Amino acid sequence: MTAHDIPKATAKRLPIYHRYLRFLHNAGKKRVSSTELSEAVKVDSATIRRDFSYFGALGKRGYGYDVEYLLDFFSKTLNQDRLTNVALIGVGNLGHALLNYNFHVSNNVRISAAFDVNEDIVGTILSGVPVYPMSDMVEQLRIQQIDVAILTVPQEVAQRATNELLEAGIRGIMNFTPLRLSVPDNVRVQNVDLTNELQTLIYFLDNDIS
Repeated sequence: MTAHDIPKATAKRLPIYHRYLRFLHNAGKKRVSSTELSEAVKVDSATIRRDFSYFGALGKRGYGYDVEYLLDFFSKTLNQDRLTNVALIGVGNLGHALLNYNFHVSNNVRISAAFDVNEDIVGTILSGVPVYPMSDMVEQLRIQQIDVAILTVPQEVAQRATNELLEAGIRGIMNFTPLRLSVPDNVRVQNVDLTNELQTLIYFLDNDIS
C-alpha cells in the first residue's frame, strides 16, 4: 500500500500517535496496547487498530505493540529523520508567535527563513530566524530550496503572495488567512482558520453538542 492509499483521516492521526509513542519511549515503556493508546490520545481502540492495519502487522494479539519498533516505524513514515526547512510569510502578531514557537516540539521541522514588508524588522534576526524583504522571497526560497511555507499575511495580499510562492516552486502551504487560495492541483494547501475553529467550538458549547 502506498501513501496515496492511506485515508486522510488516518494520515492526520499519525503525528498524534508518533508524539505519544515518543513520550512512552522516553519514559522507558517497552510495549503498549491499543486500549492504552486509546485512553492517551482519545481515539477509540478500533480506529487505532484499523489505522495501524494499513501499514501491515505492527503488533501481536495478546502482546500489543512494541513501543520502540512502532516509534521507529512511524518516524520513518513521517520522515522524522529528515529536517524540513519551512518559510514564514508575514511576521505580524501571529507570525511572531510562530517564530517564538518554531516547532520546538518537533525535531524535523523548523522555520529557517521569514519574509515581511516591515522595514523595521527586515534584515534582523528574530528568534534565530533571518527576516528578508518580500521582494527577495522568490529568490531566497529557490536558493534555500524551501518548498513548504506558512502564510500569515493580510487577507487582501494572500493570493498575490501565493502566486509568488508558486513561482518559487513551493509545493505546500499552511494557510492561516481566511482566504481560500487558488493553486494548481500539484500544490497542497492546509487551511487553518482560527476564527472559524473558535466559532465552531462556541456553537458546540451553546448547543450542547458532544
